[in-house]
Amino acid sequence: MSTFSVFAQNSYSIKGSVADTAANSKLTNATVAVLNAKDSILQKFTRVNEGQFAINNLKKGKFILLVTYSGYADFVERFTLDSAHTTHDFGRIKMILKTQLLQEVIIKAKVAAVKIKGDTTEFNAAAFTVQPNAKVEDLLKELPGIQVDKDGKITAQGQTVSKVLVDGEEFFGDDPTLVTKNLRADMVDKVQLYDKKSDQAAFTGIDDGVKNKTINIKLKEDKKNGYFGKLDAEGGTGKYYQEQLMFNRFKGKQKFSVYGTIGNTGKVGLGWRDENKYGGTGLEFADDGGLYFNGGGGESDLDTWNGRFEGEGIPLARTAGAHYDTKWGSDKQSLNANYKIGSLDVDGTKNTQTQNTLPGNFINSNSDQTFHKYSFRQKLDLTYQVKLDTTTNLKIMTDGTDKDSKINTNYNATSLRQNGTKLNTNNRTVTNDVTDKIFHASAFYTKKFKKVGRTLSVNVSEAYNESSAKGFLKSNTTFYDTLEKVTGTPQVIDQRKTTETKNNVLSSNITYTEPLSKKFSAVINYGISVDNGSSDRRSYNQSAPGVYNVQIDSLSNNYKLNQLTNQAGLNFNYKSKKSTFNFGTKAATVNFKQIDLFNDANSRTRNFVNWFPQATYQYRFSQNQSVRVSYNGNTAQPTIDQIQPVRVNTDPLNVTVGNPNLKPSFTNRFSLWYNSYKVISEESLYIGGSYSNTTNPIVSNVTTDTTSGKSIFQSSNLNKQTVNMYANFYYGRKIPIGDINAGLGGDANGNTYYNLSNGKLNKTTSYTYSANISLSKYKQKKYDVYISAGPTYTLNSSSLLPNVNNNGRGFNANGGFNLYLPAHFSIGSDGSYQYNAKTQSFPEDFKRTILNANIAKSFMKDESIKVTLSGNDLLNQNKGYNRSGSAGILTQDRYTAIRRYFMLGISWDFNHVGGGVATKK
Repeated sequence: MSTFSVFAQNSYSIKGSVADTAANSKLTNATVAVLNAKDSILQKFTRVNEGQFAINNLKKGKFILLVTYSGYADFVERFTLDSAHTTHDFGRIKMILKTQLLQEVIIKAKVAAVKIKGDTTEFNAAAFTVQPNAKVEDLLKELPGIQVDKDGKITAQGQTVSKVLVDGEEFFGDDPTLVTKNLRADMVDKVQLYDKKSDQAAFTGIDDGVKNKTINIKLKEDKKNGYFGKLDAEGGTGKYYQEQLMFNRFKGKQKFSVYGTIGNTGKVGLGWRDENKYGGTGLEFADDGGLYFNGGGGESDLDTWNGRFEGEGIPLARTAGAHYDTKWGSDKQSLNANYKIGSLDVDGTKNTQTQNTLPGNFINSNSDQTFHKYSFRQKLDLTYQVKLDTTTNLKIMTDGTDKDSKINTNYNATSLRQNGTKLNTNNRTVTNDVTDKIFHASAFYTKKFKKVGRTLSVNVSEAYNESSAKGFLKSNTTFYDTLEKVTGTPQVIDQRKTTETKNNVLSSNITYTEPLSKKFSAVINYGISVDNGSSDRRSYNQSAPGVYNVQIDSLSNNYKLNQLTNQAGLNFNYKSKKSTFNFGTKAATVNFKQIDLFNDANSRTRNFVNWFPQATYQYRFSQNQSVRVSYNGNTAQPTIDQIQPVRVNTDPLNVTVGNPNLKPSFTNRFSLWYNSYKVISEESLYIGGSYSNTTNPIVSNVTTDTTSGKSIFQSSNLNKQTVNMYANFYYGRKIPIGDINAGLGGDANGNTYYNLSNGKLNKTTSYTYSANISLSKYKQKKYDVYISAGPTYTLNSSSLLPNVNNNGRGFNANGGFNLYLPAHFSIGSDGSYQYNAKTQSFPEDFKRTILNANIAKSFMKDESIKVTLSGNDLLNQNKGYNRSGSAGILTQDRYTAIRRYFMLGISWDFNHVGGGVATKK
């Protein structure tokens, strides 16, 4: 028994020494790591002491030894420990300086290109080769676990990257593509990938569940002095063109950049990812139960536009911007400033087919529209930070936005009964002009005390939003009987409409953290806010031709609001080496007076308490493998559009009426995330999902007159539970045979929803499932190729029409390639395919194949000048299309889209950074 015990406790170990081959000196403090050969998970590591190292208590198996030391090429060797070889002696490991590596030396060093530092994955840019004059986007495509699609969207380890920083600072705000498409790849030293926490969590060290997948581009020191940029001019058939200019001047810790674009191809535009941070538009209830007004779009009875181009119509975009950031005083102070200005015109046509579900039947509508949209915007933002001392920091942010948007839309619509006979026709024109002015300022003060984990932070902010909308509605509606004969006189509307909203919000929040033990902390916060706002909506008829001064009381209303909100919260945080558990709740008491200046009977004073429980648990199996589950409960109040007692008749056949008796709903949301990444095998797995149910939901209550086709929409509470869910996964890895990047993904999302139709309860379900497989390969200076394809399937059902089957299948695919030929020639092509099968409600299927191609020739020794001939939509099949369904209404859109054109362009990448620029120390 003693003998068996000795054998059972026999441990496995390794030993050796590390030295410089040239100087034959001992490399003390070199890092020695043992990784699993199968999945690259770190087993144990140590540091070299007096040139020697030893690691004991290993298990048997196949492993990889990784030895790293700053300035030296990494040493990698595979080895095995088993019963016959319980100890492995590596002898003297000879390290080689990177500067002395010979051309004939072969380094199997994709492992050396990636390092894990805590929660950060760091890529060494020098270990990856890209084309001359390549941009950061091209470099990212070569990094394991990172994908960049044709629109510049970045996915890292299965998650979307929402921020790209330069040396830890924002560059032109929150638009990642302004970094990835313009910064040169040869300027990059390191690419760091991590989950960026909120300012509050980063300061306290207590996870609040707020995380954004972030990439930080660390520049080489010798590339921080000089200037660089790009000039691009292109013109083509069909009067299509696009021009771009980007200029950057870096000097030490100062960065200055300007850019300008103009084009009508949809490929150059505003690019503003940092949308207005203060919500949507109009007067709404906040999550904490309070009412607040927010601008940024001018909520109006008439059509409005958010200023984004999303593929509908032909755009003309003009935009420019400037960026400046600097640090001084031993980096104790910093300033980051951005200015952006631009305009966007969009012209086009659109056809919309809808099916309105009624008890036992339905109404089909067909609407053709032509539209012209215009948006102008300029924004200035400043961020100033100062370290008052070693424990105290102050961050001040301010920004102002000026917006103006105009829209002119003509509609021509026809509605049909279920048997196909004409029910009504409507011709109308809507024009609207909206002006928004937005200002926001905030100060964030943080203080750390001597006791580790004890902190205090104070946040004070003020937001002022002002929106003014003025427009006209002109409409003519004709009704028909079952024999398609005109009934009654046509309904003619000629009205002027105005909307004025103002809001001023002053809020503050104090957060205190107290460590109860080394692993357990409490977070206490208290906040108070004071809101003052108004919403004035008016409609006018004419007293004389062109004189609109007769107010229509049923379509007019004026609300004013004074509000006081107190919010307090208590959360606890447990954090060990591998686990983090955060739980607690917030409560808000809201006291406000809502005044209806048109009807005092609708004025009221309300007092209530809202609760917001939450819990999050995260377990980290290793530095690159973790799972997180969370629960959030929140009360949602109805919006002002849902409760304000005013009729909205933008579409006279579909009138909306407010319901001042609405009550809040409560939503329970459960979420799960799992993420795993293995460095050596370049294998990543991401699984995410969310399930939520809402009690006392606010649903659509539609009353439709089947003889005229008129519908009145009003929101109502329902004693049912609505359900929303989504789930997705992505698995990717490098296939050793052929050196191919492969990925497999899947997605499921949908909801179970209720609405009322002519007093009858209608249960609708809409779920979409999709899957795709992707393959890609890149060979430096020879070729790159990628392909992705997969099916989709949608389930749609309505309890009021159980015999109507609107389930539909589909298929999507996209791919492309580039070939790099001798004499600096290159050719490339990309394409996409979309198919949606016909359904019972929409008896036509949809097919679209888009194929693009280009041929390019580079000039100059550094290939800085490039001439490109390209063709867009060679098959001339680009047709705008979208199909959706909700609340008993199925919708299919077809719209104007950019079709085939050919373009000739020339671009110049100029670069004068690094060794060619004199610097002062």
